[in-house]
Amino acid sequence: MKNISILFAALVWMSCGTKTIEKEVVPGPDDVVSLTPTQYAAASIMLGKIDRKVMSTAIQVNGRLDVPPQNLMTISAPLGGFVKSTSLLQGTKVKKGDVLVTLENQDYIQLQQDYLDNVSKLEFLEAEYNRQTELAKENINAQKSLQQSKSQFESTKAAVKGLEAKLAMINIVPASLKDGKIQSTISLYAPISGFVTTVNVSPGQYVSATEVMFKIVNLEHVHAELEVYEKDIRKIFIGQKVDFLVTGEDQHRAASVYLLGKEISPERTVRVHCHLEKEDPSLLPGMFLTANIETAAHEVDVVPTRAIQSFEGTSVVFFVSGENQFKAVPVKTGTVTTEFTAIELPDKIDRNTSIVVDGGFQLMGLLKNTQED
Repeated sequence: MKNISILFAALVWMSCGTKTIEKEVVPGPDDVVSLTPTQYAAASIMLGKIDRKVMSTAIQVNGRLDVPPQNLMTISAPLGGFVKSTSLLQGTKVKKGDVLVTLENQDYIQLQQDYLDNVSKLEFLEAEYNRQTELAKENINAQKSLQQSKSQFESTKAAVKGLEAKLAMINIVPASLKDGKIQSTISLYAPISGFVTTVNVSPGQYVSATEVMFKIVNLEHVHAELEVYEKDIRKIFIGQKVDFLVTGEDQHRAASVYLLGKEISPERTVRVHCHLEKEDPSLLPGMFLTANIETAAHEVDVVPTRAIQSFEGTSVVFFVSGENQFKAVPVKTGTVTTEFTAIELPDKIDRNTSIVVDGGFQLMGLLKNTQED
C-alpha cells in the first residue's frame, strides 16, 4: 500500500452553468485519510471498538438444494396413447389424486376385450374342472382328462390375473367391466402433491411408455447437499451447524449436518446431507449455494462485517489515528457470520483503538482516488 495523505476541500460555485471542484493535498502520516469537519459530517462516520466473541472456525464448501427421491415424481404412460386433454403448465400446483392427463388408444379397448373373454372362459373352465374332479372320484373318467381340464383352468386363471394387473396399471378397475362397459380413454393421476416442473406433451400428441410427460416436485422437505473435500471430511460430524447462502441472494439460512456420504467422488469430495432448520417455499431444487460448516469454537477478535473494506485484494479496517484522521490497516479475516467477521490484527496495532464501523466505504473511495492521482 502506497504512502498517502489527503485533505479534500470542495469549493463549489456556479458560474455560467459550470461547476468547479478544487482539491487541496496536505502532507500527513502513512496510509492516513484526513477529513475536514464538513467532510467528516458528510461521510456519516460511526466509530466502534474491536470485540471478543466465541466463534466457530468454518469450512467453506459449495453445494445445491435438492429434495428426497420420494418428493420428485416422473409421470409416464404405462401403455402408450394419444393425449386427449391436459391443462397443466409449468408451475401448476396439484394435489395427490388430481387428473393430470387423459389418454386414448385402441389398445385400451383390446385389453379390456381380452380380459372379458378370459373371464368368460374361466367360468366355463372352472365348471368343467369341477365336473372332471367329481368324475375322477367315481373312477368314471381317465386321469388324463382331469389333468387337461386342470391345466386349462389354471392357465386361463393366470391370464385373467395378468390382465387385471395390466388394467390396474392404466387405472381401469376390472370390476367395472363386469357389465360390459368398455372405455376408450384412461386418466393418469398425480401420485403426490406438489408443483409441476416439466410438461412435455400437448393434446393430440402420441406418447410411448418410455416418454416422460410430466415431473412433479414436492417442496416440503428441501435439503442441502454439500460437497466437502476429503481433507476436511474428518472435521465434519452429524449435528454440526451450517450457515449457507443461495447464489444471487444475501439472506443467510441455517441448517445442520444430518448424513455423511460414504463414497469419495472422482473430484475427491464427499456428499454431506443437511436438513434446513426452517422450511422456505421460495427455495427450489437445483439452486446452487455456498455454505460454512462450523467446527471448533474459540474466542477471537471480531468487528462488524460492514467495517471490513477491500483494497487491492487486501481486507482493511480503518483505525482512528487522530482528529478526523483514519489509518487503513490490513487485517486477516476468518469466520464470517451475518453480523461479525473474525480478524487477526498486525502485532503493533492496539486493539483498544476505535475503528470505523460505518463510513469506511467513503474513506476507501478517497484512498483509491488518491492512488489514481
